[in-house]
Parts: sequence; C-alpha cells; structure tokens
Amino acid sequence: MSHSHENPYEFSLALPDWAIEENQRLPSSLPTPEARMAEVIRFSRLNFERGTGGPFAAGVFEKATGKPVVIGVNRVMAYQISSAHAEVMTLSIAQQIVGTYDLGGPGLPEFEFVVNWRPCAMCFGATLWSGIRSLVIAGSGPELEQITGFDEGPVTPTWEIELARRGIALQNNVLKEEAMAVYLAFANSGRFVYNARQG
Repeated sequence: MSHSHENPYEFSLALPDWAIEENQRLPSSLPTPEARMAEVIRFSRLNFERGTGGPFAAGVFEKATGKPVVIGVNRVMAYQISSAHAEVMTLSIAQQIVGTYDLGGPGLPEFEFVVNWRPCAMCFGATLWSGIRSLVIAGSGPELEQITGFDEGPVTPTWEIELARRGIALQNNVLKEEAMAVYLAFANSGRFVYNARQG
C-alpha cells in the first residue's frame, strides 16, 4: 500500500482505521499499569493480524487517573518509513493531542508511556526527548529479538541509569508472558521481518 503525495517534500503518518476506532472505544480510565499494558498488547496483536504493521504498540496515559491519551501501533511497512515505530507514532500523536512537544512540561498531568517491550535504540531516544515522566515496559531482555528476529539496535547498556538521570520512572516486566505470546504468534505467522540490511 503506497501513500504517495502530490508534494514529495512532505510526509504524514496515521494510525490504521481499526486503531482509531479502538482508541475511540477505550474506557475513560485504565487504572493500573497492567490494565494499560493489556490494551497495548491487544493493539500489538491486532496490528499484525490485520496486516497493518509489526507486532508493536505503545500508549500514553495520564498516570494518576489512567485516562488514555492514545494507543498507537507500528506503521513502518504501510508507509515505507523506517521511523514509523509504535513509540514514535504514539508520542507524536500524543504531543499533537496535548498540544506540546514536551509531555513533561509545566501544568500538565504526569504522563506514563506504556510499551510492549523496551524501546529500540531509536525509540529510546524518542522516549527521552518526549518529556515523558514514567515508562512501563513488558520486558527488556533478548527474548524479543530471539523470538521475532527484529533488530533492536545498539541500546546503551546503561539505559536504566539514563532513564533515572532524566527523572523517568521505570516499571519493567509488566505482563511479560502475554507480550511474548504475541511475538511468538507473529513469528509463527511467517510474516516479514523488515530489518534494513538483513543478511
């Protein structure tokens, strides 16, 4: 599916129609990190099952109230844009909804970023620059790469220290088995793993 524009010097990215509809159906509050992660994992499964991207999703929520801002999904293949990872999609849309590039800015509620694994090298940087105050991940070990073959890049071994240095709270291993089940389903589906320079 090609998204060519009249103007070759611009690009735009959007969630698939099903994800927009699912966002509109989300409850007004997902009160726990587990409830938020369960929705993120559900979106990750739907994304590859519906052929709209890789098995990755992320969500931005108001930490105190559990109010969802947006849950986004990976759109690399749909747009042929390598940076259209779930985290970049989600943070960018959340910033548009909230109306600021700094999700940790003054006068804002504390926002929590929920991702179905530790962000890759690119998305780790995007997380740091987003202003987000809290990160919840399903896992951070080698399982994602081992199961799916996706390249997560050179994530710094001191990634947890870097989060702490910037005042970003971390909660790890939330619904890890459920997240890995989606990666296994993806791997067993035989769908394309779109690393650059593979082999």
